[in-house]
Amino acid sequence: MKIALTGGASGIGAATVERLLRKGHEIVIFDLRKPDVDCPWVPLDLMNTGSVDEALEQADGSFDGLAFIAGIPPRDDNAAACLTVNTLSTCRFIEGFLPKLKDSAAVVSVASRAGLGWQDNTPLLDELMALEPLQVEKFCQNREISAALAYRLSKQAVIYWHQSQVAAHIGRLRFVTVSPAAVSTGILDDFLKAFGPAVAKNLDRVGRAGTPEEVSAVIAFLLSPDASWVNGIDIIIDGGMGALNLPVG
Repeated sequence: MKIALTGGASGIGAATVERLLRKGHEIVIFDLRKPDVDCPWVPLDLMNTGSVDEALEQADGSFDGLAFIAGIPPRDDNAAACLTVNTLSTCRFIEGFLPKLKDSAAVVSVASRAGLGWQDNTPLLDELMALEPLQVEKFCQNREISAALAYRLSKQAVIYWHQSQVAAHIGRLRFVTVSPAAVSTGILDDFLKAFGPAVAKNLDRVGRAGTPEEVSAVIAFLLSPDASWVNGIDIIIDGGMGALNLPVG
């Protein structure tokens, strides 16, 4: 298969690239920085709509799947950036990429366990997804949206958007999100800081954080023909946190 993948230079994205390459697939990586693997690379800056559009123009040929893994964590004063990168640019890129996907292809995107409960928040998510990039800062200021809340909203919106695409593309494309809890990557400390003791307590209860390889295994399956009947759902990867009724964080 020929797979387009964003965020392939590090973390879950890098683990997914390695797994797909071992399976013999062709990968085209879209990322801000050049990855350390021998794959075609297209620069992509999700804070820049011009870069998003240019990356789409450089995506040659047709593809058997799209894995959208790029994103940023919550950090001090980056609420607007979270919403821009994780929602607006994510959906802009995917929507522009759809004509490049072959019939029966899958769009698999990484959301987050922090995005659970999106069904109760759809009016605000609709408002968010209707924004132009220059309106995001004011949107955050008017609603006093912190970086942690912005991250949560951004991932709720990604899940909501994917499920809203199913009806228009049923029978041709599949749309699935995966929602990991805390994963041992270079940005784990950002989540521990942003969401406070809840994340640390959850990790203590289930024994450890997840690994990028564990998440990549689910993504690779969902991209494959073996998952041809999996569509329009969010798959939670949390080590049992939900079953233990642990708080979202």
